[in-house]
Amino acid sequence: MADSPDCRSLVSASSQLNLMEIETIDDKEFDIPQVDTPPTLESILNEPEDEEDPFILEDTCLLNTENIDVHSCETRRKAVEMNATVHGSVLRRDVLKGISAQIVSAADKVDAGLPTAIAVSNVIAVGTSHGLALVFDQNQALRLCLGSTATGAEFGAVSALSINHDCTRLLCGFAKGLITMWDLANGKLLRNITDAHPPGTAVLHVKFTDHPALAVCNDSGGSVFELSFRRVMGIRTCDSRCIFSGSKGEVCCVEPLHAGGELREHPITQYSLLAMASLTKTDPASVPLLAWQFAVVQKAINPVLAFCRGDTMHFLLVKKDESGTIHVIKQRQLQLSCDLISLSWINSRTLVVMDSREKLHVLDRPSQEELETMDMAELQLVYNSSHFKSLATGGNVSQALALVGEKTCYQSVCGYAGQIMYLGTKSVHIMTLRNWRERVDHLLKQEKIIEALSLAWSFHEGTAKAVLGLFTDPPKRKAVVADKMVEMLLQYADRSIKKCPEHGKIQLMEQHFQDVVPVLVDYCLLLQRTDLLFNQIYPLLVENSVARGVFLESLEPYILSERIGCLTAPVMRDLLSYFQEKGMMDRVEGCLIHMDITNLDIQQVVQMCWDNQLYDAMIYVFNTGMNDYISPMEKLFQAIGPPLHEGKPLTDEHVVMGNKLLVYISCCLAGRAYPLGDIPEDLVPQVFEFLIRLHSVEAAQEEEVYPYIRTLLHFDTREFLNVLALTFEDFKNDKQALEYQQRIVDILLKVMVDNSDFTPSQVGCLFTFLARQLAKPDNTLFVNRKLFDQVLEFLCSPDDDSRHTERQQVLLELLHVGGVVQFDEGRLLELSERAEFYQICEFMYDKKHLYDKIVDCYLKDPLRKEELFNYIHNILSMPGYSSEEKHLVWVKSLQHIKDLVTINSVKTAELVAVHFIDELPSIITSLEEDYLVFQFLQCLLNPGSREGLSSQTALEVGPNLYELLVDLMCQFSSQQVLTFLRTSQNYRLEETIQITERHKLHEATAYLLERKGDVQGAFQVMLQTLKGKLHTLTLESTRANMVEGDEEETSEEVLRVEEALQDITALCERNSHGLYPQQREALWFPLLEAMMSPQKLLKGAEAKHSSEALKELSMKVLNSMSTFISPPAIIQRILQDPVYGKGKLADIQGLILGMLETFNYEQTLLETTTNLLNSDLHWSLSHLRKTVSKGLHPRQDHCNICLQQYRRRQESNDEIIIFSCGHLYHCQCLERKEVGVVGERQCSWSCYKCTSSQGSHQVERSKLNSRTRSASLVQMVVEATLDAQQTQAWDHFRTVYRGPSRLAVLTELTHPRGNERPALSNFVPPGTGSIYHSENFQLKLTPPPLVEE
Repeated sequence: MADSPDCRSLVSASSQLNLMEIETIDDKEFDIPQVDTPPTLESILNEPEDEEDPFILEDTCLLNTENIDVHSCETRRKAVEMNATVHGSVLRRDVLKGISAQIVSAADKVDAGLPTAIAVSNVIAVGTSHGLALVFDQNQALRLCLGSTATGAEFGAVSALSINHDCTRLLCGFAKGLITMWDLANGKLLRNITDAHPPGTAVLHVKFTDHPALAVCNDSGGSVFELSFRRVMGIRTCDSRCIFSGSKGEVCCVEPLHAGGELREHPITQYSLLAMASLTKTDPASVPLLAWQFAVVQKAINPVLAFCRGDTMHFLLVKKDESGTIHVIKQRQLQLSCDLISLSWINSRTLVVMDSREKLHVLDRPSQEELETMDMAELQLVYNSSHFKSLATGGNVSQALALVGEKTCYQSVCGYAGQIMYLGTKSVHIMTLRNWRERVDHLLKQEKIIEALSLAWSFHEGTAKAVLGLFTDPPKRKAVVADKMVEMLLQYADRSIKKCPEHGKIQLMEQHFQDVVPVLVDYCLLLQRTDLLFNQIYPLLVENSVARGVFLESLEPYILSERIGCLTAPVMRDLLSYFQEKGMMDRVEGCLIHMDITNLDIQQVVQMCWDNQLYDAMIYVFNTGMNDYISPMEKLFQAIGPPLHEGKPLTDEHVVMGNKLLVYISCCLAGRAYPLGDIPEDLVPQVFEFLIRLHSVEAAQEEEVYPYIRTLLHFDTREFLNVLALTFEDFKNDKQALEYQQRIVDILLKVMVDNSDFTPSQVGCLFTFLARQLAKPDNTLFVNRKLFDQVLEFLCSPDDDSRHTERQQVLLELLHVGGVVQFDEGRLLELSERAEFYQICEFMYDKKHLYDKIVDCYLKDPLRKEELFNYIHNILSMPGYSSEEKHLVWVKSLQHIKDLVTINSVKTAELVAVHFIDELPSIITSLEEDYLVFQFLQCLLNPGSREGLSSQTALEVGPNLYELLVDLMCQFSSQQVLTFLRTSQNYRLEETIQITERHKLHEATAYLLERKGDVQGAFQVMLQTLKGKLHTLTLESTRANMVEGDEEETSEEVLRVEEALQDITALCERNSHGLYPQQREALWFPLLEAMMSPQKLLKGAEAKHSSEALKELSMKVLNSMSTFISPPAIIQRILQDPVYGKGKLADIQGLILGMLETFNYEQTLLETTTNLLNSDLHWSLSHLRKTVSKGLHPRQDHCNICLQQYRRRQESNDEIIIFSCGHLYHCQCLERKEVGVVGERQCSWSCYKCTSSQGSHQVERSKLNSRTRSASLVQMVVEATLDAQQTQAWDHFRTVYRGPSRLAVLTELTHPRGNERPALSNFVPPGTGSIYHSENFQLKLTPPPLVEE
């Protein structure tokens, strides 16, 4: 012991671990040096590091990248996903019945008490509450009973147990501080240790280290002590030294690192590493947990410390580098959703934790996945609460330790050799990992076959978690698991047949097998055991017809995805016959082209495909099964050839066959098999030879030469030539390939030229194809140029005008692909002009840069006239054209401006606005016709008519053009004149007024006069219009008396009168505000007279409708004019009117009463509103005064600036200021600090102490908040009075209103009389409830809003 001090010294790997967040660890404060003699606690904490054998505990937040693994740079907080994949039952739970029974028996027979602690090694030790330690062997037989109840009575319960690594010694800690050591070989007491730690504290933990003479203990004072055992001269001693004091943080969990026998040579084992966890203030109720485990990290085995508090688990990697430095590296962390009370490793990849609800969680450390959850409530776990509270010594512990002790169970959970034991009050439970086969069988027993297969496959692929009992070598592992899966699949197939519902709907049976069969097929294919699928499983399913059908249908997606490439002969026959019976032959075709068909009857399959129009499958069978690429073409040509040669229309079936034939020929000529794969190169010439045969095999005498080429040309000329073009692209430049090309071209010319069977479009396609081939730089084809001239004559000089557009497009396409070099350009242009091929002419002119002539082409082409505008704009505005070319186009456009306007006046206006704005006079002159000028100017100058031209575009043109447009608009579209005058401002008023007067457009004239400022003139024009319509109404009403059925015409005239009245009323209302009273009367009274005068002519019952309508309109006039003319003047004029000069007062009573109603309503509204405003003002001022005059209580009796008591300066005239925060100041002191501004009658202060402590930005914020709420109100020792302006306003309101109180007004207003607002327009006859006749008239108003105090 003395010879190896390095082994004795206990090195603290992590002191005072904060489990919620890792803080910086101070090396100087917590590193334990290596010494021979135990120093004092102070010297330990302040002694420098040992230079010879350094130990560095790094701050995990500031580590170098070379010391951090791939996970240490980023902390991942990942919630454990529940049941993300199938894991099955990972843990096997057993009850140690023998030990459990003997614990209960000992409590009864020898008064051993309840179990309190457990330790496990090659033996199992259980401590009791009466001071005994029961030791059991591996067969659960009681081997030793250590201690006595007398010891328990003196030193309390056994609070901690520990067995050394060779299972020869047992340490027992007691609730009253005693520590005993026992020899497990003979049960002899070796040591009684009473002075290892301060008296009066319980032993919470006692732990052996891997060094046989070194242990640690942790007491309820939170301190940790090192125990060194010596034997000198036969005397056994124990030396104790404090390695961590509870004064710096109470340690409640210690865990030394134990290395198994196979890791004794690990470099880290020369130290005795100890992890300690102390209490923290962040989460005082959570239990700190620690657990060591050697694990493989970055291909090296090193210890990993798992520590947890609450719901967060951290992992620290400890490793020693070549220089001897120990590094502690932060790994990933795991965030759980429960509060943990126990933490144990069951192997290097799996942890078992228990939460505060006594539920076990199995966690996989690499994936951070939760594998299983198990409820342990029935265990009745033993808690160590009494020891942590130190109840046996009087409870002299801190509150934090007592709080944590409520949930501690450190001594009730013990792990050893892949097993974890849990101590209950009456039983001991053991948890072990199930091996892989047991986990699968456990699911099978529960009849969860699909889950069992999924779990087994994860074992097969090596993706399962917590695996036990499998080979690490992949081939061996897969072989073992595959055998098990085969057994399960056969069992599943047999079970599905037996459990199929025998009675009921067929849909239920189908659904049953649809759930089973895909599982069987999937796993057989995953295992690559198609023999198992077709030779063993399929015969089982064939016994049931529904299962057979479902199985055959389920094969389709696997065949299409090429997961199944070959079927056995019986299965293939059954598949074809089943789909044929069900009428699903299209699905058969998809399957056939993805399968090996060598084991089928080829002739039978071909006939079946032909009968069911499965052409893809037929071609595939011929190509793959017989290596025959010609027969499919022969069969298809025999089908589509006769109707094409006879000129009959093709059926849909024939069209499908023809398209298949073209695609097939294209693939074959390109060296590709149809629909998939490649064909041998020597077969491509065979396809060519077949196509260019002079006659078919069974040719009739009347058959034309080259029937196959002719058939394809008749079917789809363009697509067939495209196929040939693609083939020519893929051809190699060898002699045979060039010969084939020339031969096919010669055949095409021979077949199509001078043959009336082909349309111009088809002939054009041929020569377009030839032009493309001839234009290639490496062209070797030869075509007689006379043939091109012949085609040109054919296209441009037809016997009739049929297919004009088609022939032009064919020739244009021919020119675009390079065919122009084959023609004489002069001849081509001449023929194109004669045939009216204007696009051809444009092509030629564009090539010669004669862009002005292209304008003529567009004008002559009826289909493309609209495109001319864009063309001219592009030529004149885009770069790339010379100034001379642009000028010629510009001149040509001006010459045809009349044609352009005729085509599209809007686009012409856009063009002129951009390119010809300076030529407007000449353009207008050249248009000649007035209507064309009107259309052009309207699109150019009227913003409402612009489409492409922006309405915001300002055109710099003279007013004479606008006036010309107005003149023409009066002639051709008079209804638009007024709208144009309102939207445009570029005309002269005098000239425009003359134009509108000349055309007798009275509304437009009135608008212009009003805009000029001649309101009276505008009024007279509109008045004459109104009188004319009134006169017409009078005549119609008179005529209606004599002619029945004219009421509709009278109603229309009334509407016209109403429209005219609305216009003139609006004129009067707009201008009355700026007129004198005499001028207003000059407007309104003639209008009133005009409305009243016709009424005397409308008499009799027949004219009652018109008379009532005029009276209603007269009321509207009165209602409008009452705003601008006083009621006495209106009444006087009404009474002086000749219409009412005679008769009774009843005739005008309605008019007068309506005016008085309006007056009464408005007077009442004004008075009530004034009263409410006065009341609200009084309430606001009184509330403000009450708030300001509220007394404030100061916190201190002295000024917070000068610190002098204000009582000492009462003899002075200084003012005292108190803020709502309670601070008190002298006014002079605040002025010196410049925190207040004093005005004549106002003051604005802020508390100096508050604002100076909060900073300048807080001062600004407090000033802003003081506007909206009562913050830091100031009370000054002055009299609170209203200023002069407030007093004046108050007196004014009291003088104006002498009515009832506000409460009385609101009381009266609570009884509404109706929702409609009385007005002159709503005429109410006398005595029918009018406002004027109601003595209790009130308004229904809402009370003012409440203001927060």
